[in-house]
Amino acid sequence: MFVKKSSGPRTVTLPDGRILTMADLPPGDTRWVASRKEVVVLAIRHGLIARDEALRRYGLSDEELDAWASAIEKHGRTALKITSLQRFRQPRVD
Repeated sequence: MFVKKSSGPRTVTLPDGRILTMADLPPGDTRWVASRKEVVVLAIRHGLIARDEALRRYGLSDEELDAWASAIEKHGRTALKITSLQRFRQPRVD
């Protein structure tokens, strides 16, 4: 089996004990769900993939990736769900 040489680590251990590998990253033409968004943000945060490489691979903008990271930091993975966008992003007006 041929393993592509990469400049960074092939695996990282997350603070909760999970192991994240390059194989865990979603494909470039993925359908975005909360769990896949979280994997990309965690991979960047822990040095598994470079931010620039992720932006290029997934066709993301800086603002979109920053929004994902901010949502995870403030509210956890639940904030990345499309059905939760209104609840977490806009202040409630009564």
